[in-house]
Amino acid sequence: MAILLNRSTRVIVQGFTGKIGSFHADDMKRYGTKLVGGVTPGKGGQTHLGLPVFNTVKGAVRETRAEASIVFVPPPFAADSIMEAADAGIKLCVCITDGIPSQDMMQVKRYMRRYRFEDRMRLVGPNCAGVITPGQALMGIMPGSIYLPGRVGIVGRSGTLGYEAASQMKALGIGVS
Repeated sequence: MAILLNRSTRVIVQGFTGKIGSFHADDMKRYGTKLVGGVTPGKGGQTHLGLPVFNTVKGAVRETRAEASIVFVPPPFAADSIMEAADAGIKLCVCITDGIPSQDMMQVKRYMRRYRFEDRMRLVGPNCAGVITPGQALMGIMPGSIYLPGRVGIVGRSGTLGYEAASQMKALGIGVS
């Protein structure tokens, strides 16, 4: 049961060409996530990991019809990246970045109120492990191999405790969605 993410969700990566973004984008791609491109300002027009790079989220959405974005940018730029995703029409934004100043996230919350609730982008994070629909798609940094498809949801504050829960559930034959 896919709630936020499934195998047909078109995903872009913000901070695509950076070391961390590249590593996890490659991992997500290998898992089966439908990555359609990435964003790194100043590097638009290039190809990275076999996918197009764009200067802006708006440009990426226009060209790829992306619906979701995952953010791997340094803390000082994360809030602007989240707001840029909202303005571009992204429906789901997963922000992995930790260490974002509280004031910046308060600004994001205020900014999001400009959109009607039903049109508002859903934000997961910041400082999270991401979202996975086992066997379909992964947007995050968790090891996909420890998740078994099923009907139980795991939501947690700690990535490693979530991984442990998923691993033990898999050992018991209980899948997650």
